[in-house]
Parts: sequence; C-alpha cells; structure tokens
Amino acid sequence: MRRPRVLAEERGSSTVDFVLVGTLLTALTLGVLQLGFVVYVRNIVHDAAVEGAHHAALADTTLADGAERAGLVITRAIGAQYAEDVTARASTALGHPTVEIRVRTTLPLLGLLGVPGALEVSAHAPQESFDD
Repeated sequence: MRRPRVLAEERGSSTVDFVLVGTLLTALTLGVLQLGFVVYVRNIVHDAAVEGAHHAALADTTLADGAERAGLVITRAIGAQYAEDVTARASTALGHPTVEIRVRTTLPLLGLLGVPGALEVSAHAPQESFDD
C-alpha cells in the first residue's frame, strides 16, 4: 500500500523532535536541580539546629544564645528569610534535661520561592550543668 505524498514526507520532523525532547530534558534537569536545592536547604537548617542545640546546652549559655547561633548559621549559609522562626526550649524528651531547637522555614519549590513554614526540623542536646 502506498502512502500519500503528504504523509510520506518527513522534512522538518527532526526539528520538532529536538524541541520536544529538549523541553523534556530541560524540565527533568531543572527538577533534579530543585530537588538538590531542597535537600541542601534541609541539611543546612538541620545542621544549624544541631549546632544551636549544642551551643544552648552548654552550662554557661542560655536558650536564646542557642537560637541566635542557629539563626546566624542559617543566615550565613542560605539567607535571613530562612531563619525567621527559630525557637529554643528546655525539654526532657530524652529522659533527662535537654535543650530543643526547632526551626520552621520555607520549603523551596521553585527556586527560592516556596511554602512558608512547610519545613520543620528540631534538634536536641543534653543539658550541661556545673553540678556534680
């Protein structure tokens, strides 16, 4: 069976194929980069919470010092807009006196834009004291 001449001609189809495949690959690449950025932000915020908890748990520091340290680490690494909600409190979550630093921040979904308060991490550290 013979195809009509209009259907048999494939001139220009490689351009269309290139655009379709290129668009798909670009979207996939940007998605992977965004996922990497989300993981990076989460790791920075978590590490800052851990550092703030360890700092606040020292015998000669306060809870506010730990929250300030966590906020400073976040601000230096990814920006002040990610360090707006950092809280510190005393806890007994691990069966003994501990310090808990909780950070609620933006979950970046499109570049730096995202859902405010959607990412929450916390860290605990055992409370030190000068008592024997």
